[in-house]
Formats: sequence, structure tokens, C-alpha cells
Amino acid sequence: MKLTEEQQRFKEEYIRERGYWVSFNDGLLAYSPDFLKTYLRYAGVPARTGPLTPRLCELIYVAIDTSTTHMFAQGLAIHIRRAFECGCTPIELIEVMQLATMQGLDSVAVGVNLIVQELEGAGIVSPQLEMSATAEMQALKRDYVHQFGDWPQWCERLLRLAPEYFKEMTALLAAPSVTGALDQKTRSLISLALAASPTHLDRDAMRLHIRRALRQGATAAELLEVMQLVAHLGIHACVIGVPLIVEAAG
Repeated sequence: MKLTEEQQRFKEEYIRERGYWVSFNDGLLAYSPDFLKTYLRYAGVPARTGPLTPRLCELIYVAIDTSTTHMFAQGLAIHIRRAFECGCTPIELIEVMQLATMQGLDSVAVGVNLIVQELEGAGIVSPQLEMSATAEMQALKRDYVHQFGDWPQWCERLLRLAPEYFKEMTALLAAPSVTGALDQKTRSLISLALAASPTHLDRDAMRLHIRRALRQGATAAELLEVMQLVAHLGIHACVIGVPLIVEAAG
């Protein structure tokens, strides 16, 4: 698609400022330049005014693009490259993938609460939920609280219903901290981004990671910037759709 001189100048200026250009921008620049310019101004606000470092912003972009509820390979490749340019290491990026892996456990967290609620609604008594915690269960609870500093209700229920699973789940959740490439606050902010992603939006998980991040010294401005960065996934409607429109339009 041939650009006008004005459009080409805009494209070159964008590349100078941001270091890259993605193909869907060509279609927007040709058919809806005002929207593209408005969006680019909007998208630049968090990085320009927020407290998060460019390095952490790229780690968050990597997390939400690799999220199990999104898996956007084109964006992931761009932001992995940008993360390296910001000084990130391979093990840090792998630890982000480990945190993204934990997103699957939100199904268990939501599901076990629903199971218990429906058991109660149906008048069904579960012996596991009624029994006193064994010494092993109490030890597993202490270990979880030691690792994460909290005890969500779903953990108590899961521990009662599936103690062996709970034990191995706790070990899996702790695995990124064993790697230790990222600090606790960074891990909490990345986990918050995954929970807050518009393709996921788990309110309970968001609240949990906000509380953890606050305990680790995060500020309201940092938490808000995480949400602002995650909101950028909305533009992927154009990333995927606009090139198809351009191709079909001939």
C-alpha cells in the first residue's frame, strides 16, 4: 500500500520514537489516520507519565501476550525483542512464562468455590469439608502462608478436598521464586497483569495480587499503570483485523 508523503513522514517519526512499526499501522494510516494518531497518543501516556520502568513494561507486555487466554505470537515476538533491548535476561523472560503458566490455576480457584457453594445449595454434606484438619493439612497450610503471606478461602476448600493436589500446586506456585530472577514485587505486578487481562478478568485473582503487591511496597500509581498497559490488548482487534480488510479490499 502506497503512502502519501505526509503519511510516510508520520511513519518514519513513529519508528524513530518507538523503534519499530507493525504492519497493521499501514492500513490504519491509509484508511483512518486520525484514529491511529489518537490511539498512539493515548497508548503513549502510561509509559510517559507512569512510574514503571521500560523494562518492567516490556515484561508485562510479554506476560499478557503469552497469556493462556490470549497467546498473541506476533506481539510476543516484538516484546521479547524489546525486553532484551531493555536489558532483560532469558531467565527473567522464562520466569514470566512460569507466572503465565499459573494462570491455569484460576480455573481451580474459581471452580472449587463453585463446587462448595453448589454442594451447600443441594444440601449435600461433604465429609472432607466437615472434618478437622489433619496435622499434614495444617503443615501444608503453614507452608502456603509462609510462601505467599495469605490464605484465600479457595485454598482452605481445596486443601480439604484434594490435599495431595494442593501440596504439589503450592510447589508449582512457588517455582518462580525458586528461580529468583525477578523480585517479589515484580512477580506480583506481572501476576496482576495476567489476572487483569481483558481476555481473563479474574476479579478475585486481581484483588489477591493487588494485596500482595501492596504488601511488597507497590503504589497506587504502579498498580494503575499495570491496568493501563493491559488495556492495550484492545488494539489487537485492529492488529488482526485491519490487514485482512486491506487484503480483501484489494
